[in-house]
Amino acid sequence: MKTLKHLFTLTITLLFIGCAVGPQPINYGQDGCHFCKMTIVDKVHAAEVVTLKGKVYKFDATECMLNFMEDFDASQIKLYLSNNYTQPEELIDATSATFLISENIPSPMGAFLSAFKNKEDAEKAQADKGGELYTWETLKTKFLNQ
Repeated sequence: MKTLKHLFTLTITLLFIGCAVGPQPINYGQDGCHFCKMTIVDKVHAAEVVTLKGKVYKFDATECMLNFMEDFDASQIKLYLSNNYTQPEELIDATSATFLISENIPSPMGAFLSAFKNKEDAEKAQADKGGELYTWETLKTKFLNQ
């Protein structure tokens, strides 16, 4: 009986661990963009969406993630993540990021869109490269109303 109890506890624990909702690492050079199907290689512009059920959609650029949202029920999304321009491969919360659109910083799909974890870093890049700053909400408005 003790063995059965331990087995049951282990099974429940593994189920909870296996059902964790969170980001997955992007395998650069191997993973494909869910929207445009290009291989994800750019380590400063990739993005991810994680649904409430834990499904992860990976994108080669934040603009692909935004385009994907046009045909997806946003109420089912738990996390919007973008790579931090100043820390390649680091996924940050896109909803609290500051975005820069600058023609002097190319991105994979040609929107010249980069995400920054904090506004100060975005302002420094803007001072050096030019462009316009956006919040998540203003960025969504710009892309979803085109």
